[in-house]
Amino acid sequence: MLRALASLFFYARFYGQFSVAGLRRRRADWVDYDQDLSGQTWLITGASGGIGRAIALQAHARGATVLAAARNRQKLDALRADAGNSERFEVLPVDFSLLVHTRRFAAKVIGRSSPITVLVNNVGVLLNQYQRTAEGLESSLASNLLSHYLLTETLVEAGAIDPDGVIINMSSGGMYGAALDLKALTPDPAAYDGMAAYAQHKRAQVELTRHWNQQWQGHPKVHVMHPGWVDTEGVQSSLPWFRATLQSRLRTAADAADTALWLGSTRPPPAAAGIWLDRVLDDEHAFAFTRKPAPSAKDLAEFLRAHSQLA
Repeated sequence: MLRALASLFFYARFYGQFSVAGLRRRRADWVDYDQDLSGQTWLITGASGGIGRAIALQAHARGATVLAAARNRQKLDALRADAGNSERFEVLPVDFSLLVHTRRFAAKVIGRSSPITVLVNNVGVLLNQYQRTAEGLESSLASNLLSHYLLTETLVEAGAIDPDGVIINMSSGGMYGAALDLKALTPDPAAYDGMAAYAQHKRAQVELTRHWNQQWQGHPKVHVMHPGWVDTEGVQSSLPWFRATLQSRLRTAADAADTALWLGSTRPPPAAAGIWLDRVLDDEHAFAFTRKPAPSAKDLAEFLRAHSQLA
C-alpha cells in the first residue's frame, strides 16, 4: 500500500515534466542547430531497441558512421536493414551483462583506425527478479553500471575516444527517488527490489558523470540525461501497469532520442551538476532526502573500479 501511494505521488509530481506534455511545452523554446554529423563516429550501446535504436538511426541519417552494440544479433540485423545496410552502419553483438565480453568489445573498438566521436552509454535493464551472472555479479548492476564504467574508462585510457568528443550517460527520471547508497548497489538477493535497484543505478550515473568530468576536465565532455517517460519494449515488459495507465501520454523513442542527438551535436560545456531533459539542464535533486550526505563521486568510482575487476 505504501509503495502504491509513493508511486502515485511520484508520478503526479513529475507528470508535467516527463510526459509528452512536458516535451511539447519545452519544444516551443527550441532553436535550430547544425545537425550534420558527417565525419563523426557514434557508438551506441543497447542499440537494438527503444531509445538506443532511435539514436542510432537518427545519427546515421544525419551522416554519422554508427556502431550499434547490443546482445540480440537478430534485432541488430533488422536495425542495419532499416539503415539501408549502409557501409556507415555497423552492428556489433555483445552481452554487456558480462564484463569479460565488455572487455573484449572494448578491445575491438580500440583496434579501429578512427576514434569514437560520441559514446552513448544507453544499455540498461529493469529486472523484477534477482539474477546473478556467470561472473557472480547481480545482472542489472553489471548491465546498467559496471559495463558503462568499464567500457568508458577503457576506451578513454586507450585514446579511443576523441578528446574533443562527448560521452552521454542515459539515466532515468527514476533516479529522483533515490539517494546514492553504495551498499544498496549490492543488494541481498532475498530482499531484492528491481525498481529500487534501477533507481540506484540511475542515480549513480549522475555521480559517475561528475567524477568523469572532474577526472578528464572536459576532454572528452561527459553529460548525463534522461529521456522522460517513453513507450519502449522495456517499459512494456517491466512496468506494464505504468504503461497501461499512461500510454497515451508517453513519449516515442524518437522523442526520447532528441536530447542525446542535441548533446552530441552542440557539445555544451560539462556541467558541475544537473541532468539534461529536453535540451534543458534540470536540477539533479527534486526531494530533500536525496541531498543528504552520501558517498562522493570518488567513492562511487572506487566502488565501480573494484567491482569491475572481480571477473
